[in-house]
Amino acid sequence: MNAVELHVVRAGALTTVQDLGRPGHAHLGVPRSGALDEPAHLLANRLLGNPDGAATLETTVNGCAVRAVAGDGAAVRAAVTGASCTVSVDGRPAPWGVPFRLPAGAVLEVGPAGFGVRSYLAFSGGVDAEPVLGSRSTDLLSGLGPGPLRDGDRLPLGGSTASGGHDGAVAAHADAAPWAAPPRELLLPVVPGPRADWFTPEALRTLLTGEYRVSADSNRVGLRLEGPVLERAEPAELPSEGMVAGALQVPPEGRPVVFLADHPVTGGYPVIGVALRGALAAAAQAVPGTPVRFTPASGQPPV
Repeated sequence: MNAVELHVVRAGALTTVQDLGRPGHAHLGVPRSGALDEPAHLLANRLLGNPDGAATLETTVNGCAVRAVAGDGAAVRAAVTGASCTVSVDGRPAPWGVPFRLPAGAVLEVGPAGFGVRSYLAFSGGVDAEPVLGSRSTDLLSGLGPGPLRDGDRLPLGGSTASGGHDGAVAAHADAAPWAAPPRELLLPVVPGPRADWFTPEALRTLLTGEYRVSADSNRVGLRLEGPVLERAEPAELPSEGMVAGALQVPPEGRPVVFLADHPVTGGYPVIGVALRGALAAAAQAVPGTPVRFTPASGQPPV
């Protein structure tokens, strides 16, 4: 049995266990999943000297609260990154973006996101949820991994190892690290295709010049957008085909959906382009109403 457990006092709107995901299983119908804001996840672990793949808690919008419980009275070190938020231990202020001590029996409270959507809670040793296909990540689409946190849940700490095909090297301990705030405008470089020819030339120009905004219907599966419709040149049905993170799938109503970590691995709507994976972390912190602009990826000619 692990020396320290987390008891969930307040689960929040949506708090999940996340690591670096489970790549390489699309042929089984399993998406990668993993932390939506991967840089924030990595930073939280590196502040504590954890392996990059140690599991963290990903909160959504209004944070969560957990109590550290240890039979031997041991304390645990913790760090909070991602969306800026208030942090407290037993009601007293604790730092954001800096590691701190969480005594046994104390309640760590992470407040609502002040700017951004998702915060990340890391603990020394990582969250030791049961791995599924090599990952501890919660996948909301397939249902793999631990379910979203509920009040009263218990999570063991201390046995997490790197997952998702990474080497698990432990970074040097850091007292603090700089962190860029989420952009006030989401800029997504796009490579056209694979089904750009299913759309009119005007649709491609609209994608790269139109004014889009993040919809409140967005989630870990995809970023839904409000804005101009993309007109199709080919009205036929498309057989289901493989999908990747960043795919801009266009359903019948004509507005693109940017696929994120829990996206389906196949889909039957045409993909007009693919946003570069390195730009997707910012999408994890894009609040509803955030302006979104698509630009040609480096080396791609403008339409």
